[in-house]
Amino acid sequence: MTTGPETTFRAALVQTRAGRDIASNLDRAEALIRRAAKGGAIYVQTPENTALMELEPARVLRLVRSEADSEPLARLRALAAELGIWLHVGSLGITLGERVANRSFLLDPHGEIAARYDKLHMFDVDLAGGESYRESQYYGPGSKAVLVDLPFGRLGMTICYDLRFPALYRALATAGANLIAIPAAFTKQTGQAHWHVLVRARAIETGAFVFAATQGGLHENGRETFGHSMIVSPWGEILAEAGEAPCVVFADIDVGQSEAARARIPALKHGRPFEIVVAKPTPAQKEAS
Repeated sequence: MTTGPETTFRAALVQTRAGRDIASNLDRAEALIRRAAKGGAIYVQTPENTALMELEPARVLRLVRSEADSEPLARLRALAAELGIWLHVGSLGITLGERVANRSFLLDPHGEIAARYDKLHMFDVDLAGGESYRESQYYGPGSKAVLVDLPFGRLGMTICYDLRFPALYRALATAGANLIAIPAAFTKQTGQAHWHVLVRARAIETGAFVFAATQGGLHENGRETFGHSMIVSPWGEILAEAGEAPCVVFADIDVGQSEAARARIPALKHGRPFEIVVAKPTPAQKEAS
């Protein structure tokens, strides 16, 4: 990297394949986070459900804890402080009374919580082949979009299924985000169809760098995730991409490229308010029907 440290940094995405045992999941994630830090990354992102991939609502409720009592969060905070990195924990389950928040944490290089974001959109879908997911059975949706200022840019925080709601990303970019996080656990079926085009579209639409660490492979609970963690430039170029296996991918980021992309295509400035009208049928159309 050739420009100043205020606009450039090395980013890393940690791709995991979490199972049903929290301690084992954290051991594997920690090893990959350490590899990322050793490789020079100062911003490291893990996937959604970093500590636990579980489909049984009763077991989710039994295993997760409040933020104050979360052992995964405490362990990852200590790791961020030890390594001196910005550690973006894609998400952890955090109890909120009888419900659970799917909560993302940005940890600063001292291990302090710089920002929290609760996933807004719940993945309640029935896929072809019998796959069915009901996040709302145990997760409660968030209600706030979150931005946080880092030394090298303004980060907008989102999680997985949020990816399908472009208005959220335009709002984050309009509010100044030039970096956007999309930690995920995309299913293999939907990932094969839509992952690349959606992640690239969010980068192009917003003129922001997108960091999307995801789970990959066949999990202990029988779910299969797509993998292909990606870092995408504001122009839609894939700067780094994983396969399906657990790994770390890196990219050197020059945040100034966001401003340059927005100058070339200033779509964020060109949005206009509008109303929707339904055209009434003409007499000829009425007669034809």
